[in-house]
Amino acid sequence: MELFSLSEKHVSPKDKIVNVASVPQRSPFRYPGGKTWFVPKLREWLASQKQVPKVLVEPFAGGGIISLTAVCEGLVGSVLMVELDDEVAAVWKIVATGAAIELADKILRFEMNTENAALILNEEPNSLLEKAFKTIIKNRCLHGGILAAGSRFMKRGESGKGIGSRWYPETLAKRLRTLHLVRTKIAFLHADAFDVLDEYQSAESTVFFVDPPYTAGGKNAGRRLYKHCALNHDVLFQKCIRLKGDFIMTYDNATEVQNFARKYDLQAKPIPMKNTHHAKMTELVIGRNLHWMEA
Repeated sequence: MELFSLSEKHVSPKDKIVNVASVPQRSPFRYPGGKTWFVPKLREWLASQKQVPKVLVEPFAGGGIISLTAVCEGLVGSVLMVELDDEVAAVWKIVATGAAIELADKILRFEMNTENAALILNEEPNSLLEKAFKTIIKNRCLHGGILAAGSRFMKRGESGKGIGSRWYPETLAKRLRTLHLVRTKIAFLHADAFDVLDEYQSAESTVFFVDPPYTAGGKNAGRRLYKHCALNHDVLFQKCIRLKGDFIMTYDNATEVQNFARKYDLQAKPIPMKNTHHAKMTELVIGRNLHWMEA
């Protein structure tokens, strides 16, 4: 596949914008920059492998929709989720260690209102379970689900419902209980993505989904949305091309990113999506061989 100037005019006609409402929602997070829209492409990519991958490593797990979809749909043998953010990590530790039912129960017992939410957010959690619960409360009542410093309670919310407009306790509990059923196939590391990529560089039957914070090319989204946004993108590309297993990267369609793909002789293809504000845009899928996207 030729790498060219990757603008919207190069989007394949068959690549239509995914209606995220049609994709099974498996994560307890509403995560800024989440990849729900990419799930259909994830299925295509994993189906193109010569055999079912033993492990999918997601070094920037975030809301986890990619890993959770892969394991819940049996697309891989197991997943390794990696996240540096300690609050997000607390939730995935709870899931991976078999305590998701306890977290689901706490969610069901909680009465969401501004006073109760503020009380939880102002308290210092005294256990991993309490920290995970606090993280879910923050994610569900702060504007845009943003956990980074400076985020505030949503005011008007969805349909004017205010702070409770994104609080669906029964739905969240159901998702956590579903994840509890596949917990033995979910491993989690609270670690730096670069270290994990180095550790698994020679891993066989392992594939990697790499979705870093979008800070390349002077973009500010990653800096605003995530606590850990500082990233050397050139080094990330270097680490990915050394991987023995197959990998794909998803990135903002920025000139600097296109140049990295050219520099490391990788293929790149734009695909359409809608951002949080429903604006149409394209993102890049990058890998060694994207033949599966042309099928």
